[in-house]
Amino acid sequence: MQKILIHIIFSFLLLAGSSALWAQESGIDDDPILIRLKAQVLSRGDSQPVPYANIINYRNRTGASTNVSGHFSLEMLNIDTLVISAMGFKPGSVRIPRFYSQSNTLQIYLEPIVYPLQEVQVSGDKQKVNMDGIPVGKQVDIAPELRGDAFNEKPPVLAAFFNPMSYWQYYLGKKEIQKRKVREAMALEKNWEMHSKNYNKEMVKLLTGLNDGQADEFMVWFNAQNVLPYTATEYEVRASIREYFLIYMRERNAAGSDSSSGY
Repeated sequence: MQKILIHIIFSFLLLAGSSALWAQESGIDDDPILIRLKAQVLSRGDSQPVPYANIINYRNRTGASTNVSGHFSLEMLNIDTLVISAMGFKPGSVRIPRFYSQSNTLQIYLEPIVYPLQEVQVSGDKQKVNMDGIPVGKQVDIAPELRGDAFNEKPPVLAAFFNPMSYWQYYLGKKEIQKRKVREAMALEKNWEMHSKNYNKEMVKLLTGLNDGQADEFMVWFNAQNVLPYTATEYEVRASIREYFLIYMRERNAAGSDSSSGY
């Protein structure tokens, strides 16, 4: 009888220990802890970093994006599940390992999407191209990220609901703001360069009959009126110069300076 009782007690302790171990491994008894996750998203195909991947925490609707080296940092609970997506890769989800240390960088792998292509055979006679009439292109000193317009287009309001990370990155990201300012300055400089072909001292002298010094004085006054946009056509430039030259002369005469100016 005593041996039977010992076996029953031993079996009960063994069952209780197994249940506790199962609960610990399954994460049921884990207490939520706020952590700062440091991670890097890599491609499972070649272990290369995955840049600009989107990371979403659906519990509190927060997220982040990876940089060019695939790294990101996010404040979250240790029991949260992250959903990761990137162009050219299958979406994946990840939970933080139980023994993750905030001093380490967690590596997360995404499965690349492979599109099998059938063999294509091209046949025909190659047309000879005359290279004599093709102009030689000039070297462009603009950074590659500033050359296209697609990334700098203003996102619609609906993007704030469907893709909030990209929406707010456009308005609040320091690099995006800097790129827009550079592009605006480049566009403004280009427009003024075209505008200077229609509005210059030679044009003013031709339309008003003023000499160099008088033309400079009139252009200073004319520019202060701020009536000529840099997008004005040649016809608009000529008409504005003639119209405001008459006003300029009336003001000069009214001030009693006509006799001393020699106009």
